[in-house]
This record gives sequence, C-alpha cells and structure tokens, in this order.
Amino acid sequence: MRSLSPLCHDQVMRKTVLIVDDHDGFRGSARALLESEGFEVVGTCANGASALAAVERLRPEVVLLDVQLPDLDGFEVAERLATVTHPPSVVLVSSREARAYGPRVEAAAACGFLPKGELTGAALRALIA
Repeated sequence: MRSLSPLCHDQVMRKTVLIVDDHDGFRGSARALLESEGFEVVGTCANGASALAAVERLRPEVVLLDVQLPDLDGFEVAERLATVTHPPSVVLVSSREARAYGPRVEAAAACGFLPKGELTGAALRALIA
C-alpha cells in the first residue's frame, strides 16, 4: 500500500483566499490566522477596485471582503464578483455586527457574514462548505 505524500494531501485541503480590507493590521492578522489554519492567502487588497482586478488575475476560491471600503462598499463588490466567469465564494466581514447593516446582509451576493472578532479558519470553512 502506497502512502500519500504530505505535500499532495495538504494541497488538496487548502482553499485559496483573497483578503480585502482597508486596514493593514486586519489584513496582516487575517493572513497569519488563515495561513496557520490551512488556507493559502493568494493576495490582499485595500479597496474594491483592486479586489475586482485581483480576482480576475488570481482566481481565488474565497474572498474575505470587508463591508466598509474607501471606494466601493463590500455589498457592491460582492454583487460584481457574482457575475465573473468563475465566481469565488464571498464572505463579508465587518467590525460591526450583521444587524448594523439590516437586510443588506441577507440580500448580499455572499455566502455569509462574520464579525472580524469571530474570524477563524473553522468559522470560514463553515460558511463556504
């Protein structure tokens, strides 16, 4: 019986993620957290326009997307990402609770919402499963 090489096993389990947030500190801590929990962070962006370009270029499986960005809000970016050829799973994040955005969270072109303080690899996996 042949055993699987660890490299092959790890590559099968890793999801690629693009982190979009206008705060450097959050991008860095989210990257460190997600990479330590088995995700492959393929890039980070500080605004919606660069996120749209990065998705086309990098083709991440998941986009962790801040609701409040300096140019387009996360809801608009999520809507646009839903129309790309191979749309990623989008998870909205915010320092505010979901209820602060009212029905926009439920109507968003995203598979879920996480308060930034509750971000973990397990919580992200549960939303994109």
